[in-house]
Amino acid sequence: MNYSTPDLSQHPPRSPRARLGGYAHLPRLLDKARAQLAGKMGEYNWNCPLDQRFFAFAGVTADALLAAVKEGKGDAEMLEWLASSQQPKRAAWEILAWSQWLENLAPGDVTRHETFAEHIRKMAPKRDDIRTMFDRLELDDYFSFGGKA
Repeated sequence: MNYSTPDLSQHPPRSPRARLGGYAHLPRLLDKARAQLAGKMGEYNWNCPLDQRFFAFAGVTADALLAAVKEGKGDAEMLEWLASSQQPKRAAWEILAWSQWLENLAPGDVTRHETFAEHIRKMAPKRDDIRTMFDRLELDDYFSFGGKA
């Protein structure tokens, strides 16, 4: 995988559980941003609801993050950019608590639970361990690129 210009039609982005600076989802978000700029998003969506949760907590906009990624910054440079750009500034304990919350996030309202159940029914009907949004995203990434659940 070429992390500077990932092609998300050929492989998934990093796991939402992967962390950078303590932030869950940030490495995945950076993969998606780089793919968005390269026109190689595949079936993935930029600024999806999970991305929006990150932007709301981190205090930056999708457009601002995309502009910073466009400058060719690596992951460490993006973390520095985030620390200097976010409003409000976040303490390490806040980042840890938010990341743990996000990692354990359930689907939400009844409609989202129904959609979640449909995805599991389609991809892995015999699995009973898919409970969180991250579980489903990882299953979808695996399934979408030929994995057998």
